Amino acid sequence: MCWKCGASLADLSPPFSRTEECRACRAQLHVCRMCRFFDARRTRGCLEPVAEEVVDRTRANFCGYFQPRGGAWQPAGGGAAEARAALDALFDRKP
Repeated sequence: MCWKCGASLADLSPPFSRTEECRACRAQLHVCRMCRFFDARRTRGCLEPVAEEVVDRTRANFCGYFQPRGGAWQPAGGGAAEARAALDALFDRKP
């Protein structure tokens, strides 16, 4: 699935070239956000210890450790409004 829009990438076969794009949203696919080594909780954003640091993790790069991963797409949550509604329900408050 595309890391940006969630569209299926079944018609594309890995390894993705540096210029490969999602056919639905035109997002670049050889990006950190699409890699199995990507970890947003890390300072460098990467689990691969010898990979060079990439500044923009949503743009195509030349990383030789890139391996596409399934589940890179994360649907957007409700954010603050959803959290407020959950708290209101928890404490039985009317919004």
